[in-house]
Amino acid sequence: MAGPAALALDTSLGELNLTFWVPTAVLTAALAIKLPSIVKMWRDPLLRAVGGLLLFACAVFVFAAPGTIAWTNRVTGVPNISSPWVYSLLTTLCASWLLLIIAWRNGLTDRTDRTRRATRWVVAVYAGVIVALWVLFAFADAPVERLRDLDTYYANTPFMREEILLYLTAHTVASTVTARLVWNWIRTDGLDAWLRWGLRLLGIGFTTNLFFAVFKLTAIIARWTGHDLDWLSTDLAPLAAGVAATLVAIGFIVPHAGQYLQERWRVRLRHRRLRPLYLLMRTAAGGREPFTLRATAELRLIRRETFIRDGLLHLSRHLDENLRLRSYEAAVALDFERGRAQALAAAVTILDAAAGPQRSSAEAPEATSEERSPEPDTTYLLREIQAVSEALRRPDDIKAVRARAAAPAESVSAHD
Repeated sequence: MAGPAALALDTSLGELNLTFWVPTAVLTAALAIKLPSIVKMWRDPLLRAVGGLLLFACAVFVFAAPGTIAWTNRVTGVPNISSPWVYSLLTTLCASWLLLIIAWRNGLTDRTDRTRRATRWVVAVYAGVIVALWVLFAFADAPVERLRDLDTYYANTPFMREEILLYLTAHTVASTVTARLVWNWIRTDGLDAWLRWGLRLLGIGFTTNLFFAVFKLTAIIARWTGHDLDWLSTDLAPLAAGVAATLVAIGFIVPHAGQYLQERWRVRLRHRRLRPLYLLMRTAAGGREPFTLRATAELRLIRRETFIRDGLLHLSRHLDENLRLRSYEAAVALDFERGRAQALAAAVTILDAAAGPQRSSAEAPEATSEERSPEPDTTYLLREIQAVSEALRRPDDIKAVRARAAAPAESVSAHD
């Protein structure tokens, strides 16, 4: 039966695991969202860098969890073998940050040689750091397993001390460079709003990463001077790393998810705005658009647009081009701007044709060949169905245009 101390330790480790598994879940979600694009466009260096960053970030949090540290030490039979392994993963993650920055900044420019040199330099330096971490661990004497406080417990131990300082230095340099460049890019003109928000979150995330190293180094220096600030390393540093990783993951998710949701909203909005013209076409031409329960929003929009255009072609032989021209002039006279005037004129003409060609023909006197309306031009109608449908939402405007367009004819009739 476990004693109180063991129970307290289990409880604290269970609480701490949230610091590791929550960021892991968010990072995994970000990787899952990005994975189809990464696989599809694998040759894109930027997407490869993003994929590598998210993959190594997940690995860091998985293997840095206390439970995984204990498992790794037990399987290998080497106390604290997890330290160089986790430090190596973290160092690789730091290198992936810098490689992402290089790909982001130079990947689509003509500075190919510069990009390759920078990439080779980062890979060489951080690979050297990883080799040095393992060499230092091999020379160190660290027989007591530490799941949470290894950095401070061995802060004064030869070779372990150098190993810890080396990985923190590599982490600090990468965080500083990455955060600075991301914040510079946020101020770039012409960025998509969703991309700008994503960059802001990345900037905050990479800046927060610096607190991880600050807390660790402060606790280590306190050990050197005979003080005990281990809680900075064991409690606050993992929390800072978890918050930073979560922000970085969300920073990658926001542009993708935001643009996707915005496009879905635009499609649904266009579908809804076509409803007035769609209902008019149902009344005039009969029938309705095909409906499938599982149809995508894009397919429903295409079907509605097709139904409307087919209905307009059905009505086209009844459209009065003279009425459209008079209605356009009337709308302009009523101070509607040109695009709005065209839409209102088209709406008046369509409503007239939909009212019934037989009634219109019976009420109108027979026209001579010179007075007959010219063949209607359906190009505008078929192209601008959104604008025409929006015009149908304003019956008062249509009524005013129709009255103004009819006024000259009525005046002439009265004069005769």
